[in-house]
Amino acid sequence: MANTALGDMGRYLKEMLNLLEDGQRELAVELETGSLSRSSCPGPLQGDGQNVANICHLVQELMCEDTEDGDKQSHKLQNVGQNGHMALLGHCLTAYLSMLNKDGFRKLTTRILSDTTLWLCRLFRYENSSAFFHEDDREGLVRVCRLVLHTLYEDYASEGYAAFSSAQPIIYQSTSSREGLGQHICNQLGLALSSLCTVPCNTVFGSQHQMDVALLEKLIKEDLDAGKLPLLLIANAGNSSVDRAYRLGRLKELCVKYSMWLHVEGVSLATLALDDMSSSVKRAVHCDSMTLTLGPWLGLPAVPAVTLYRHEDPALSLAAGLTASQPGEKLRPLALWLSLQLLGNEGIVQKIRHATDLSKQLMERLKTVPSIITSVENDVSSPEVLFRFSPETSSGAYNDLVEGCSTEDRDIMDTFNRWLGERLARLVPVGGVDVVELEDDGTCVRFNPLMTAAGLGTQASDVEVLVEKLLELVPVLSSTLRLRDEFRREVQRHSPFLSLMEDLAWPGLGALRYNPQWFADVLEDKQLQEVEKMNCELMKKLQEQETSILFSSGPEYGTARDRIFVGMVTEDLVNEDISHLVNTVAALGREIEENGKLFENMAEVVQRGILEAQLQLQKDSEKRILEEGVLRQLPVVSSVLNWFSPWEASVNGRTFNLTDGLLDSTEPTYSSKAQTSALHLPDTPTTLSSRLQGKGRKLFLHSEDAGTVTNPGRDSADTAADEAGVSSMPPAALNTNPFSPSSPGPPSVDADQRPESHAGPVVQQDDSLTSKEGRLDPTAR
Repeated sequence: MANTALGDMGRYLKEMLNLLEDGQRELAVELETGSLSRSSCPGPLQGDGQNVANICHLVQELMCEDTEDGDKQSHKLQNVGQNGHMALLGHCLTAYLSMLNKDGFRKLTTRILSDTTLWLCRLFRYENSSAFFHEDDREGLVRVCRLVLHTLYEDYASEGYAAFSSAQPIIYQSTSSREGLGQHICNQLGLALSSLCTVPCNTVFGSQHQMDVALLEKLIKEDLDAGKLPLLLIANAGNSSVDRAYRLGRLKELCVKYSMWLHVEGVSLATLALDDMSSSVKRAVHCDSMTLTLGPWLGLPAVPAVTLYRHEDPALSLAAGLTASQPGEKLRPLALWLSLQLLGNEGIVQKIRHATDLSKQLMERLKTVPSIITSVENDVSSPEVLFRFSPETSSGAYNDLVEGCSTEDRDIMDTFNRWLGERLARLVPVGGVDVVELEDDGTCVRFNPLMTAAGLGTQASDVEVLVEKLLELVPVLSSTLRLRDEFRREVQRHSPFLSLMEDLAWPGLGALRYNPQWFADVLEDKQLQEVEKMNCELMKKLQEQETSILFSSGPEYGTARDRIFVGMVTEDLVNEDISHLVNTVAALGREIEENGKLFENMAEVVQRGILEAQLQLQKDSEKRILEEGVLRQLPVVSSVLNWFSPWEASVNGRTFNLTDGLLDSTEPTYSSKAQTSALHLPDTPTTLSSRLQGKGRKLFLHSEDAGTVTNPGRDSADTAADEAGVSSMPPAALNTNPFSPSSPGPPSVDADQRPESHAGPVVQQDDSLTSKEGRLDPTAR
């Protein structure tokens, strides 16, 4: 019955994994086509439940919730494979086996724990030790520190932290230890941060990433003289930031001399399973404890980390929490137990050797890449490779080369190397390279296949592709770095119109800003916005140019928008091309400024004319009221007065010239148009109407319906009357485009040469216009 249940569990797990993988492929297609629709809003629990396929599809959608900008890599799982399936089956079995009876559960967990501990001790040559399995890779070190506290402080179990009053415990670590490790230990144990002593690395001679042993011994003596108690020393054989093997033999001698506990962790401990391990890593087997992270080393998902330690008192191990007591903790090594049996001893060694072979392959290939230097401390057995772009290819030491650079040059090189690492990670995602920041070396590109190759499936061919991409990017870096000085000189030559903006975090030629003529050192907020707007428009015009150079508004995290960032350049560019580039930027900037100034002047002229016209209209209105009198302003009285005694008021027309920006009177134009109209009086209405109809002319148009002919069936007499009225209309009513600067004065329009369309008022049949005032005469009815 148990065999049937285990078989069903295995088939059920395989079915769910197949559903998830099929859903992954479907979602990848949806991401490419842009048809992915997400619904992340929580809903009620369905009463009748859902099937496995729907639940797996929901899980797949939730996995893609954090996908930004259609990133295809963010939602993909690692390469699971058969070994990963066995580890996942172990997690399912953990919940299933917890339902066994006490005797069966105790026998099973004892066998699993003893087998896993024995296999790991023999595999990594750490004999006669115990094992503690933990999810957090820092938890093993915390429990070991608690074990040492119980060992050195006899009253720690009964008095707790009061036992530290006799002597404060001190924990020693290196400056190159992974960030936050010492603070985490102090927080978990309730120790003050003064209990943590950080030992600098050796900067006088030897390696800059190995703990200064002489200084460490000096600090230990000072703490002993101050009444403190040295507790534990944390050593690294390669960690998450840099691969360096310490002088573990010398450190072990110090720990024995001063009764300290020596704990070792790091990625290089994986090479203990190989026959050709380095001598520096081989000494790790004599330490008091070590932490192994087998999950990333072997590509096993969610398997626990292991801390191997040597201690003779099981009671103190139980008090420190190194012995599991809960059922879930006892079954924690089950997934690892299953995976180790599936891989076997040869399979485990083969995975570790494959990672180290990839490192060796890349190390050898990097020697042929120009302007790429590697750390001299990377020996042939190291599973980690650190390399860095440098324009100098001298045969000097790596550290000497870094120290010889100025602060500005080093910042620029760090920026270029950060760009190089990010580009390689994007171009070759299966390579698993990343960027690390080192205190002494600066920014480096790291290739650590032991932590990534098993999950990503990295092969030797991928390393060759990585080197090919590196060979393509190095000339770009070299040419950009070579032309940066020329770019600076050309920008400074165009001062003050162009300003060089220093930004050492930008990987490219540099950044510049176009300054208008009114630019000053201190500007108001509105002026700053105008400068930003002008440079944004300039950047758009530069991006429209046919060039391989990238123009950008800067990094995403940047806040300045008043500058233009010029990116990397290809190796075929020369100094003359940079000069042409800067000249183009300056010319486009001046063009944008002149166009903006033209529109600004026109807007000011129009606004000034409008204000003047409003003032003149107000004066004319006041003058008309004074001329008409008070009685004519009353509604009923004014109608009676206008019936018996019509009032003829004088209307002064106004014309606005965009060229001069002046508001003039239309009286001279009135007189000339009246005379022109009188010269054409001998033409009979019939002749004039037939002439216009023959030419296909259009008469007056409504102002709201421009382009529509009004009353085309009118007789010739009406047409003649309209024609006579046109000659006496103000010029402002004849010009359909009042803002046209084509001529400084009003146009001359004859009776037989009128414009084809006019947005003026409709002239009725029995109305007539006076030739002087331009108003309708109600008496001519």
